[in-house]
Amino acid sequence: MLADGPVLLRPYRRSDAAAWSEVRRANRAWLAPWESALPGNWDELNSPAAFRWVHKDQRRSARTGEGMPFAVCLREHGGERLVGHLNVGSIVRRAFCSAYVGYWVDSRVAGRGVIPTALALAVDHAFGPGGLHRIEVNIRPENKPSRRVVEKLGFREESYHVRYMHIDGAWRDHIGYAMTSEEVAAEGGLLARWHRLRAAAG
Repeated sequence: MLADGPVLLRPYRRSDAAAWSEVRRANRAWLAPWESALPGNWDELNSPAAFRWVHKDQRRSARTGEGMPFAVCLREHGGERLVGHLNVGSIVRRAFCSAYVGYWVDSRVAGRGVIPTALALAVDHAFGPGGLHRIEVNIRPENKPSRRVVEKLGFREESYHVRYMHIDGAWRDHIGYAMTSEEVAAEGGLLARWHRLRAAAG
């Protein structure tokens, strides 16, 4: 479990099925244009029953060391609610020690610093206990909210991937961002950098 203020990252639970489904279904227009997805009906692909397969796949990737999947939650009113997802995935070890990060957040809490905080927590965990050296994030050029997340955290824009991934019915270009552990070590980690940036912004 990773936490900073009201933002909590934790492993998924079987009991998350209803909450996960509600958030996904409520955010179809917000999420669908940016996600690779299996063909089919959005409500069915994001139903509580479908969550069983999602959860099973997440547990497998965590068990084999291929990924670090997290439910993104907000702690409020004495409880917590699921508001997003973050995965450190496609982990390669040995001389590479690298991974890709993907995330999404409920539009109803967007703009409150939830995903930047979650990403900072996850990156610090990946660079620390996770033993990784490099994190990459690939984002469609048109997805300005997602690009703002990585840009304000200080990820480097370093590449442009033409027709990189099939999303929303076509092969879409992506901008590649990256960060290595050395880039934030002197600052005490990415979360410490994020705290200073927020304080400076008032």
